[in-house]
Amino acid sequence: MPTPEILLLALLITVLTAGVVWAAVRRRRRLAAERPVFKPLAPGHQRVAMVLNPVKVQAPAARVLLAEACELAGWDPPLILETTRESPGWEQARHALQLGADVVVAAGGDGTIREVARALANAPAALGLLPLGTGNLLARNLGLPVADLPASVRAALHGQERRIDMGTMTLENSVTGQGSSSAFLVMGGIGLDAEVLAATRDDLKKRVGWMAYSEAGVRLLPGRRTKMSISVDGEPPRVRKVRSILFANIGRLPAGIDFIPEARMDDGLLDVVVMSPRGLAGWLWLAGKVVTKYPKDIPVIDHRRARTVEIRVGQPTRTQLDGDVTGAATSVRVQVNPLALLVRAPAPELQRPRPFGSRSKAEAGQP
Repeated sequence: MPTPEILLLALLITVLTAGVVWAAVRRRRRLAAERPVFKPLAPGHQRVAMVLNPVKVQAPAARVLLAEACELAGWDPPLILETTRESPGWEQARHALQLGADVVVAAGGDGTIREVARALANAPAALGLLPLGTGNLLARNLGLPVADLPASVRAALHGQERRIDMGTMTLENSVTGQGSSSAFLVMGGIGLDAEVLAATRDDLKKRVGWMAYSEAGVRLLPGRRTKMSISVDGEPPRVRKVRSILFANIGRLPAGIDFIPEARMDDGLLDVVVMSPRGLAGWLWLAGKVVTKYPKDIPVIDHRRARTVEIRVGQPTRTQLDGDVTGAATSVRVQVNPLALLVRAPAPELQRPRPFGSRSKAEAGQP
């Protein structure tokens, strides 16, 4: 007889499969309706720097492709700055700014991109993206072809520019006395979402990518709710029993699922989602609302839009930012930094294949 976890997984897969086509159609309609304000690039020379995570499998190819692209454009060779475990990208990006870089290309996973973006906040230089990680959340939301490295290089160097919001999460742990502050670009949270990320097996992520998170999710879904105090935009706090609280700058996840369709990356607001399902029925109800885009409120999920959010919990609870675990906290404060980051996104004409990069030295295996 199947265990409750297997039965739950089967039911969730059924609901998600039934809604994926509908979600894709709605996604196309939303993309067609959105009209982000892009700034065309002025022709001329660019000073290019790349902050590269050297442990990524595609790191050597990214290095070669970027150098080829700069040579083809008649520019100086790019400045390559590698990250380390102790210095994951912020210092390298600041150094690139000091040397006058016009664009700083972040080549790595979501953590590398977040660190580079933190350094570029409110700076004149643009952020280019070479997504080399598992989730690649910001790259997907900007419409970058995450499976096409040459196309991502073209977008980073020749794409159109737009400004987007950033978020900041400040943590305090009253038990350990520790605290921290970090920037995020897509989505953060406290509770189950962070627990799932912490429990996901690294070997499974290498084999199946972002789908590895579902295995940990199925294991942890039957857990108990946690009592949290929530204050939005300075309002009196409300105490709720919840499984997870998310604060999103962007709401689109892998597989084309718009978890928070209302979220916009340039509206100066965060979308706050409080999830409080209790038991299998509650999770199925929540999943059905997400995949079908059911417009009305349901008791197991609340959605607010705000500039600041404050959360307090009795015992240290796991948190996450953009898919990376960021430690346990008893107090969390989140705020938005409107239009703080200049990013490069693909221009429509750059969506089509071009001679550049189609038969690069990296892909052909040449030195």
